[in-house]
Order: sequence, then C-alpha cells, then structure tokens
Amino acid sequence: MSDPVRVAGDADRARIVALLARAFADDPAMVFLFPDAADRAVRLPRLFALLFDADALSGMRIVSQGGEAATLWRGPGQGQTGLMPLLRQAWPLWRTFGAAMGRGLAVSHAIDAHMPTISHWYLHIAGCDPAAQGKGHGGAAIRSGLARIAGSRLPTYLETATERNLGLYRALGFEVIDTWVVPRGGPRFWSMLRT
Repeated sequence: MSDPVRVAGDADRARIVALLARAFADDPAMVFLFPDAADRAVRLPRLFALLFDADALSGMRIVSQGGEAATLWRGPGQGQTGLMPLLRQAWPLWRTFGAAMGRGLAVSHAIDAHMPTISHWYLHIAGCDPAAQGKGHGGAAIRSGLARIAGSRLPTYLETATERNLGLYRALGFEVIDTWVVPRGGPRFWSMLRT
C-alpha cells in the first residue's frame, strides 16, 4: 500500500461520509441501531456526517489519499458525548435516528460508561471501504493518527463491536481491556487500549 495518508478537511466530508457508511453497513452496532437494511442505508450517511463535523472540533480526521479509509479521533477529555452536545444537536440527531433514538442513546450511554477515566486519545471511528479492505489502507490511516499523537505520550482507546477487527487492532499495539454488552438487546463490544 503506497497511498499517502493525510489530515482530512471539510472538502473531504462527502467522500468520507460515504465510505464510512459503506464500511459500517454490516457493523453489529449499526445493525442494532437500524435493523432494516434500507433504512440503515439512508441513516448511516446522516450519522457519519454528524460525527465527521463533531470530531473536527474535538480531535482530528485522517483519510487515505485515494479515499479508501478514514479515521476520526477525539482528543483528551473529548471522548464522552455529554448531555449538552446532545441537546445542541437535538434536531439533527432526531433526523438521523428517528424511532431508533432510544437504541442510539443506549449505545451512547454504554460507550460513555466504559470510557477510561485516565486522560487518553480516542480512536472514535476507523473505517475502510469494503472494496479496499485487506490492502493496508485502514492500518495506514490508524498508524498515521497514532504517529500524530505520539508526542502526547497518552494512551489511545477504542471500542469495536466487530470481533474480526481485533486482530488488526492488536497488531497496532492495542490490547482488550474489557468486553461488555449494550443493554436492551444490544451488541457486544470490546474495549481496547494502547499504552
């Protein structure tokens, strides 16, 4: 894999939102949130547009030059969602989640409840276009982010609901520190930390 990886800007929004929607189309957490595949296809771009915008304010966004993979990061102290940001985004959140708002809040609260209490960087979202998986793009995007935050000497945290991702994250230095299940019939998650 020779494509360079760079910090993403606002001009990359549509491309990254589309690739993340494809990357997460069968993610267990997204399937829990939006069980109907057609509804999920409509709502995932809205969700990733919100996350793309939010993570610009609290961290950084990385994309491979060809747009095959992207990562969204939140800086220290920015990992948890909190009530005020949710209230400020009430209408966009309702437009995104609709009747799935209860499931969305259950996932959000569970993620916040398992966030480490120590200061850390949060690898919020990491996705690779399904057509480009297995070619090193996702790993390159994650390594680029890790290199950019290395000077902080803080650990990096992530959670995943996709068990097949554990090998990639372990190869990048993350270790499983917890497993948990979202209440109300939600998916299993693995919490991982890289010190």
